[in-house]
Amino acid sequence: MTASSTPLAPVPAGTEHQFVFVSELLDRRVCVTRAELKIGKLTDLVFSLAEPFPEAVGIFIGHGWGNPSEFVPWSRVVRTEANAIIVMPPESGDRYAPFVDQPGWILLNEHLIGRTILDMDGRRVEVVNDVQLVQSHGRLIIAHVDVSLNGFLRKWGLGFVRLGGDRLISWKYVQPLSIEDVTTSDKVSLSLTRTQMHELPSEDLADALEELPGLEQEAMFSVLDAEKAAETLLETEPRAQRQIVADLQPDRAKSILSEMTVAQIADLLAALPWDDRIDLLSLLEKEPAERVRQILGTSEATAGSLVSQEFVAMPARTTAAEALSRLRASAPDHQAVTYIYIVTEPDGVLLGVVDLRHLVLAAETTTLEELMVSPPVAADSEVVKEDLVDLFAKYQFKLLPVVDAHDHIIGVIGYKDIMR
Repeated sequence: MTASSTPLAPVPAGTEHQFVFVSELLDRRVCVTRAELKIGKLTDLVFSLAEPFPEAVGIFIGHGWGNPSEFVPWSRVVRTEANAIIVMPPESGDRYAPFVDQPGWILLNEHLIGRTILDMDGRRVEVVNDVQLVQSHGRLIIAHVDVSLNGFLRKWGLGFVRLGGDRLISWKYVQPLSIEDVTTSDKVSLSLTRTQMHELPSEDLADALEELPGLEQEAMFSVLDAEKAAETLLETEPRAQRQIVADLQPDRAKSILSEMTVAQIADLLAALPWDDRIDLLSLLEKEPAERVRQILGTSEATAGSLVSQEFVAMPARTTAAEALSRLRASAPDHQAVTYIYIVTEPDGVLLGVVDLRHLVLAAETTTLEELMVSPPVAADSEVVKEDLVDLFAKYQFKLLPVVDAHDHIIGVIGYKDIMR
């Protein structure tokens, strides 16, 4: 992700925000009211480590040679010009008070720029060469850290030299190890812990992966278990999918594929280069691999070739209490318990469907036959993919049961598998 940078200035009417790099502000003259009344140079920017993004609390003016520093609260900053930062006069006296550190504060130049980013297992990834800020409605917040060579060049006054693009990592995924460590350690770390990542929705994790460059992306994906990794990979855009798959070891790839349906695997492989597609197909058992090839080889893939066996079926006479007890005991995949399909025994003819929400609210003695919707909407196993799209668009179900010519349920198809 790359964003442009401009000298920070009052935001024009109609403009929501403006970007600037810290390196562009360091050593800029600080003047009271008018540009000719210089009181020093900006040595650092002081931010409070607030959530979700740190916000500026003031600027640090260092005078060197044993002279006391000055701290100008951000509320006293009027504007910045091309070569000066204009501040209001001190509320009392002819100087601002010296800087006094506060809990939760960080000096960007001293505590962040030049520090090493680590992944969650402690491996070195990159060095923070610059920090990108965004000004919006009078506030100044941290948006990204820049780990590119361009950031290094800007830091040394060579910003007119451009070598490739900026490499920006959102602050959402980078933070100091702790408030205490920020003054004693030379390291910062990816901010999401393993526990937090497994609690986040797969869509959010996919967004995070798409923003991170290669090594950080690989480190973040590596800590997900196979199930979460599969869910997240399917939500990720094709460009990131290709990059992630290229870095997977065969055993890891095989375990992730085992958490996907045939339709999901085909959807993933369709976005991959030919060599990666062949490598992943070789990790599958013969029967699912052949089904995937059939789907990839024709736009007329049938419902029967796309089904998943992850569904819950019970006989009509089952009570609500018994059904809930069976669900708890079997612990099926959470996506498989959206609906309960009511079937005859022992041949499995589909009779109806019960929404899990209705089951939870029903009296314990109510039978599934009393709760079910019958006849259910189902897809014939020979229906082609385009017709499945029409069915999902019409009924908006999360899953559709698939039946053979004699109405035996043979599996289910997910909305995302078809409508993606």
